[in-house]
Amino acid sequence: MSRPVLVLTHAPHEGPGLIARALDAPIRVRTVLDLTDARLPPLEELSGVVVMGGPMDADDVAGHPGLAAEQALLAAAVDAEVPVLGVCLGMQLLALALGARLHLRAATEIGFAPIDVVADDPVLAAFGPRPTVLHWHSDTVDLPNGATLLASTGATPVQAFRAGSALGLQFHPELDTGMLDLWLSTPDMLDGLSPEEVEQIRVDGARHLPALVPATQALVTGFGELVRARG
Repeated sequence: MSRPVLVLTHAPHEGPGLIARALDAPIRVRTVLDLTDARLPPLEELSGVVVMGGPMDADDVAGHPGLAAEQALLAAAVDAEVPVLGVCLGMQLLALALGARLHLRAATEIGFAPIDVVADDPVLAAFGPRPTVLHWHSDTVDLPNGATLLASTGATPVQAFRAGSALGLQFHPELDTGMLDLWLSTPDMLDGLSPEEVEQIRVDGARHLPALVPATQALVTGFGELVRARG
């Protein structure tokens, strides 16, 4: 049996969604966010690492001590050329693990809006040159030293980057209609949003998700090829 992909989650409603369903590999889901002694599997037992989103600050190790173990694992995974996919908070943790700076409340983007893809990447290529994607963040990161910037918006210069074996995405590719409905019925996700804004996200989801779902499936297929190459 091939080694599993470790999926790290940080909130019950922010699971891997389409990423897990499209990944042709065994997965192992862990939540170590609030564990003071977070023991993650050694990289020798894993074929890849996926780190999902969450509402907490990526640098809040005092409040969520498990984040330190996640950052250490991500740094080691890049060093060992283990395939990594970081989404939203996961991308921020990846950037911190690689020595980049986090900027709290620097740019709030919530809802569907385009990103500009500025460099070629065999995995991100599935989304095309200017896809409309789902944003749900207020923090940003600098580009880690040595990483390649892949996508930007005016508010968030680093929307995606490649660092060796690791791909970081500030936006959310993992949602289908059912998962979006879950987010739009979860009070923590709606904090600060008006009923009109929530309804606009719902309408935009019905418009854009039919094209985004197959793009995510293709992205995960590309990531899965790297996972299978590792075994």
